[in-house]
Amino acid sequence: MAWSRLVLVLLALTLVCGDEHNHVYEDNDEVVLWMSTVGPYHNRQETYSYFSLPFCAGAKAVISHYHETLSEALQGIELEFSGLDIEFKADISKTEYCEIELSEKNQKAFVYAVKNQYWYQMYIDDLPVWGVVGEAEENNDVVSYYIWAHKKLDIGYNGKQIVDVNLTSENKVKLTQGARIPLSYEVNWKQSKVKFEDRFDKYLDPNFFQHRIHWFSIFNSFMMVIFLVGLVSMILMRTLRKDYARYSRDEEMDDMERDLGDEYGWKQVHGDVFRPAGHPMIFSALVGAGYQVTVVVLSVIIFAILGELYTERGSMLSTAIFVYAATSPINGYAGGGLYARMGGRIWIKQMVLSAFLLPVLVCGTAFFINFIAMYYHASRAIPFGSMVAVTCICIFVILPLTLVGTILGRNLAGTPDAPCRVNAVPRPIPEKKWFMEPLVIITLGGILPFGSIFIEMYFIFTSFWAYKIYYVYGFMLLVFVILMIVTVCVTIVCTYFLLNAEDYRWQWTSFLAAGSTAGYVYVYSFYYFFFKTKMYGLFQTAFYFGYMALFSLALGIMCGTVGYIGTNAFVRKIYSTVKID
Repeated sequence: MAWSRLVLVLLALTLVCGDEHNHVYEDNDEVVLWMSTVGPYHNRQETYSYFSLPFCAGAKAVISHYHETLSEALQGIELEFSGLDIEFKADISKTEYCEIELSEKNQKAFVYAVKNQYWYQMYIDDLPVWGVVGEAEENNDVVSYYIWAHKKLDIGYNGKQIVDVNLTSENKVKLTQGARIPLSYEVNWKQSKVKFEDRFDKYLDPNFFQHRIHWFSIFNSFMMVIFLVGLVSMILMRTLRKDYARYSRDEEMDDMERDLGDEYGWKQVHGDVFRPAGHPMIFSALVGAGYQVTVVVLSVIIFAILGELYTERGSMLSTAIFVYAATSPINGYAGGGLYARMGGRIWIKQMVLSAFLLPVLVCGTAFFINFIAMYYHASRAIPFGSMVAVTCICIFVILPLTLVGTILGRNLAGTPDAPCRVNAVPRPIPEKKWFMEPLVIITLGGILPFGSIFIEMYFIFTSFWAYKIYYVYGFMLLVFVILMIVTVCVTIVCTYFLLNAEDYRWQWTSFLAAGSTAGYVYVYSFYYFFFKTKMYGLFQTAFYFGYMALFSLALGIMCGTVGYIGTNAFVRKIYSTVKID
C-alpha cells in the first residue's frame, strides 16, 4: 500500500496541469507572481532583494513549484514568492493582503528608496514587470515622500497561455512615521490577440536598435572592409611582386655581387622569422584561449539568432557556460599543438595554464566584486553553492576536455612545419625609424578595428548597463565578421612593415597589435560611464569597470588570436613562395 501511494503521488505530480515551466495553464491554475529585486534606477546592477525593503508578503505561503538555475544565481536574480493568490482567468477585485507599520527604521528605509528612485522587478510566467516604489513631491520648499500601496495587474491571455502583463501603481500614501499602510492588489484578465511567440516584442525598442545611425554604422563598417581589403591586396601584391622580382635578380648574382649589393627587406630574416615566440607557454595558452573564445562568441550569437535567448532569464549566460565548457578541446588542441611546434616540453603546465587562464581571471574578478556585494547585502552576491558549482565545472569538465584536446594537438599538429630553416644564432635586429618599433605598431594596430565596432559597442553597452533588451543579433554577427576581417587585414599590414624593417618578432607583435583593440574599447568604456550614464557609488563603479575589464580582455584575446592566425598564414605564404638557399 505504501508503494502504491508513492506511485500515485508521483503520478499526480507529473500530471500537474500547467505552470511557467511549460507556459500552459488550465482555468483556475495557479499563477505565481515572483518578486525579484529592487534598486536605484540609474544603477541597474546594484540590486537588492525585494523584501530587503520593509514590504510585506501575502498570506499564501505554499506554492507548487520553484526553480532557479545556475546562471540566474550568478546574475543575482533572486525570486521570492509574493504570497499573492492568483489563478488563471480568475479576476480579483481590490484586495488588501498585508499592512506595513512605519516604524522609524522602516520609514527611513522607504524614504531613502524614494529619494534614490528605487524600482522593483517582478515576474509572471517569465514575463518581467517593473514598478516604482514611490515618488517625491515638493510644495513650498517642503519635500514629501509617498509610496504606491496598490498594484493593479492587467494580464492578457491567448488560449491557455499568458502573453501580456501590465502593472499600474495606484493609491499614493504619504510616508509618515508611525502610520500603518495597507497594501492591496487587483488582477484583471483580458483576452489578447498577441501570439505567444511574439509576447516579448513589447519589451523591444526597434526605434533605438534599428535607428538610421545603426544602419549607417553597419554600412560604414562594411565599406571600410571593402576599402581595407582592396588596399591591402593592392599594396601587398604590388610590393611583393617588386620584392619577388628583386630577389629573383639577387639569385642570379654571384656571391661577391650579393655581398656588395644593398640587401634589405623581409627576405633577409628568413632564417629567424619562424623562430619560436618569446615565452611560448603564455603565448600558446593565450592563442588556445582565443580560439575557444572566438568559437564561443560565434556560437552564442548564432544560438541567439535562432533561439531568441533574450526571452528566458539567464539563458544567454547558461548557453555561454555550456558552449565554453564543451569547446575546451579546441583550446587544448590549438594551444597544445602550437606549444609543441615551438619546441615546448612542459606540456602539462601549459595545458593547465591554457585551461584555467580565463576562468581564473573571470572568477577572481567576480569573487572580488562579490565581497563588495556582500558588504552592501546586494542580490548580486554569488551564493557559495554557485561558486562550488562553477569550480566543479572547471575541474571536472573543462580541465579533462582541455587535456584531451592537448594530447590530440601535440600528436596531430605538434610537428614543426616551418617552410624555412631556423638559424642557430639569432640575427641582430637593425635600428629602424621610431614608427617601425613594435610598441608603436601595437598601439596603432587597434585603431581601425575599434573604428569598425565602436558604434555597436554603444548599443551593446546600453543593453547591458541600461534598461534595453538587445535583440538585433543579426547586426552583431555582421559586425563580428567585419571585425575579424578588419583585424586580419590591419595585422597583416603591420607585420609586413615590421618584417620589411628586418624585425622578425612578429608573433607577439601581431597578437598584441590586434588585441590592442580591447584597450580602445576599455578607454571608450570610461567615456560611456562618465558621459552616457548616471551611475554612482562604489558597488556600481567596481561592478562596471571590473566586468568591462573582463569584457575587454576577452575581446583582446579573441582579436589577438584572429590577427595571429591571419598573419601566420600570410607569413607562411610569402616565405614558402620565395626560393631561399
